[in-house]
Amino acid sequence: MLTWLNGAFVEPSDAKVPVLDTGLQHGVGLFETMHAREGRAFRLPDHLERLAESASELGLADPLRPEPLAEAVRQVLQRWGRGAARLRLTLTAGTVNMLRQAREAGAVQVEPTLLIVASPPTPFPSPMFEQGVSVTVANDRLNPLDRFAGHKTLWYWPRLAALREAAQAGAAEALWFDVSNRLACGCTSNAFLVKGDTLLTPIARGEEPQGGLRSPVLPGIARRTLLGLAADCGLRVERCSLTVDDLLGADEAFLTNVSWG
Repeated sequence: MLTWLNGAFVEPSDAKVPVLDTGLQHGVGLFETMHAREGRAFRLPDHLERLAESASELGLADPLRPEPLAEAVRQVLQRWGRGAARLRLTLTAGTVNMLRQAREAGAVQVEPTLLIVASPPTPFPSPMFEQGVSVTVANDRLNPLDRFAGHKTLWYWPRLAALREAAQAGAAEALWFDVSNRLACGCTSNAFLVKGDTLLTPIARGEEPQGGLRSPVLPGIARRTLLGLAADCGLRVERCSLTVDDLLGADEAFLTNVSWG
């Protein structure tokens, strides 16, 4: 494992943040999980663009400049070497008292905490890709009125709880529906259906029709890559509202996540 914290490499055991860091105290933060190979992170600009958009929309940091973040990632990968790596970039609002600053100055001045951790990729068994996996349906529902839904925030407890329940049922993932019982995503993945010659996927944040409700679906990087490849291949693609009947009646269903390759 290789750890970079606030501009310097440190031993993992020495990588510490203050007890008053907002990420620890209140879950105020964002993260990106990336896959690197041959010294390069897959779709790094896309990951950092998504991070910057979320930081701005949610009021964590505006503007968040992707260039210094990209340079930090490159430094980590240069020291890591050419082997494959799992990169986790975590950004919090630091130790600022956001409420007090907002009352006193009308704006929050953030000195963020930035942590990048490189580690070997998680090995996944080949039957997962060759034979598929079982999934469950999460008991909770996503809320389109929650403006934090559809962003990769540190508040991942509901997802982890659903994954644990899925594992206890012998499944590898749990599918989430929204409060209107429309298909949204997996705990750590985006969902796709195939019906005839059409590729179907739930509408993600930023793709909503004008005047429509905000989507609680994260616009995944693997999802974006796949949609681009599908367009290049001339496949018919629909971003649309999908029900459990659409899911059960599909010819195929599959999930995407950068870490799965």
